[in-house]
Amino acid sequence: MDTLLELIAQSGFRSLSWQNMVMFVVAGTLMYLAVKKDYEPLLLIPIGFGAMLANLPEAMLSASSGYHAEPGQTVPLFQFIYNMGIKTQLLPPVIFLGVGALTDFRPLMSRPITLLLGAAAQLGIFVAALGAFYLFGFTAEEAASIGIIGGADGPTTIFLTAILAPHLMGAVAVAAYSYMALVPVIQPPIIRLLTTPEEREINMPQARPVSREAVIIFPVFVTVLSSLAIPSAAPLIGMLMFGNLLRESGVTDRLSTTAGGALINIVTIFLGLVVGSTMDGGNFLQPRTLFILVLGAIAFSCSTAGGILFAKLLNRFLPEGKRINPCIGAAGVSAVPMSARVVQKFVSDHTEGRVNPLMAAMGPNVAGVIGSAVAAGMFLALLR
Repeated sequence: MDTLLELIAQSGFRSLSWQNMVMFVVAGTLMYLAVKKDYEPLLLIPIGFGAMLANLPEAMLSASSGYHAEPGQTVPLFQFIYNMGIKTQLLPPVIFLGVGALTDFRPLMSRPITLLLGAAAQLGIFVAALGAFYLFGFTAEEAASIGIIGGADGPTTIFLTAILAPHLMGAVAVAAYSYMALVPVIQPPIIRLLTTPEEREINMPQARPVSREAVIIFPVFVTVLSSLAIPSAAPLIGMLMFGNLLRESGVTDRLSTTAGGALINIVTIFLGLVVGSTMDGGNFLQPRTLFILVLGAIAFSCSTAGGILFAKLLNRFLPEGKRINPCIGAAGVSAVPMSARVVQKFVSDHTEGRVNPLMAAMGPNVAGVIGSAVAAGMFLALLR
């Protein structure tokens, strides 16, 4: 009997708090959205399960930026992964390596003007950062970490937050990945509001072909230029472009397949679990989390609007035969390729299949990946 009472005393049931129970609901919601709605399942399932594990009392499966192990003390599993993969900024650049191996930059290279749309679609990053700093009282470092949600790029968000505001990791990462998953819900109403039926009918001309030499030179050129301009962006841009060079060189198929397959899958598992493990109820359930979610939605919406409005501005200076369908500006957020597919479906549905801008939308979409990494590098250069 004494043994039974001792087991009960040491169980986690006695330590369950209302914060833990609420976080179980949050974790379940993330996993539900992934399984039933197919919203970013590769990320939301690990994050949701990691959040559930982090809120099991006495399980020692949470991670924190402020954790300090005593000499001789065993570091908990997820804390070890956090220390080795997040604090060292290892995992996000490795994700970028895999993304580069999976990305085709030809749509961007065939229409270089779409690089400007990818840049304009980073507007929400700066709008949200300024709002977080001036209106909500966040520090400059915290505001930058919140603003980067507007880039719709999870690894970039984690990379920047781990350096500038690691205590916000759980809330910022969940906001970033949640809004990435909600692209099909958030973007169509904004596109509908900011474009006219005539603009949606613009059928862009066939893009010019891109030579093999150009696609090989492109990652080298972008790496050198961006890294010289903003050295802080080099870890992300460099790994992204290295992965793309493996893809396009034609002589490193084994490396490209590994980077875009097994490697990125392994890192995604660890990244999702460890991000979820930072969502301890006591730290996550704070008023600032609600502010971050609201600001993240504003950032994402403003980024979508920025790309569309800039495309409309460009059309004022372009000849009629070369005008841009402004809907593709919404794809400038770097949720690849989901945002481009959302634009394709929206335009195709509204034109009854007459206009299909998928490949045109992929230009600003992949440009957005570069743009969000550059924005993160700018914040690091100014605030670190």
